[in-house]
Amino acid sequence: MKTMKTKIKIFISILSSIIVLVLGVAIGSVYVEPLKILTIIFGKILSQPISADLNENLISIIWDIRLPRVLAAFLVGGALAASGTVMQSILKNPLASSYTLGVSSGASVGVGLVLITGFSIPVLGNFTLPLIGLLSGLITVYLVITITAQIDRNMGNTTIILFGMNFSLFINAVTTLIMALSRETLPRLIYWQMGSFALKSWLDVKILAVIFVGCYLILIRYTNELDIMTFGEEQALAIGVEAKKVKWILLILSAALTGSAVAFTGVIGFIDLIAPHVVRKIFGSSHKLVVPISILFGGTFMVACDLVARILVSNSELPVGAVTALIGAPFFAYVYFKNRKVR
Repeated sequence: MKTMKTKIKIFISILSSIIVLVLGVAIGSVYVEPLKILTIIFGKILSQPISADLNENLISIIWDIRLPRVLAAFLVGGALAASGTVMQSILKNPLASSYTLGVSSGASVGVGLVLITGFSIPVLGNFTLPLIGLLSGLITVYLVITITAQIDRNMGNTTIILFGMNFSLFINAVTTLIMALSRETLPRLIYWQMGSFALKSWLDVKILAVIFVGCYLILIRYTNELDIMTFGEEQALAIGVEAKKVKWILLILSAALTGSAVAFTGVIGFIDLIAPHVVRKIFGSSHKLVVPISILFGGTFMVACDLVARILVSNSELPVGAVTALIGAPFFAYVYFKNRKVR
């Protein structure tokens, strides 16, 4: 009975995700019927002639503009959700996420420097940004966890969150200073810092997909370890899990997911905090379900937020980071004060 209920929940989640993705492609300055969208997509994928009723401008809007944007939003939302799921589990902290620990801000400093200097690694080309984002995010999470452990060996909720947010403010100040000293690239940096999926291309989607799939294939192999580490490192060691090694592998994966997301879209917060909480509430604590469903929920939620950002104000587009923050900030407060109340 329980298995059937879970299957129904999974089916509803997948169906809801498909509906939101289709709406994300369909709705815009020009509404396009879902049937026409499917015709264009299948025609392009199968290299078949597309119906003469669909003009070239409409095909270009769907295939070259809206579809890459929606897929990029889904991949970024899924990457952030997976990162948040991992961090909350291995740190045994319901408020831990790349955003609250300052990882997103750390990644943004590295990416900001690349944008200003025009630095590029010849062999990597377009992979330079996600690589720098990954390394910057990894350095940040290492500093936050290491220093917090020195302050509070138990790494309690209050200590790790306060230090992470304090560190994030410091890094944001560094980013602001960098922006102030680079007036030529200031408009581009400000636009990027606010978070946006505008002008995303198929190349961006392909690079994001390669990083995302690679990290996911490694991450999914550690779902059992994640279940065990939720109860603490001592219990994990007693069962035979190399807790420290697994912990750092998972932190590296989280930094890779967050860094690549920040590199392409700017700082978008709270997805990595919201998605794991909602999924655990509905599906329980088993990471074999929590990880993939969190990715599905995070990606769908990001597409929905981007859709709101596009249509809420006519003839204008809001930063998607502002939309997620409007939802995420009250959610953060709810989780924090709920946990204090339980104590």
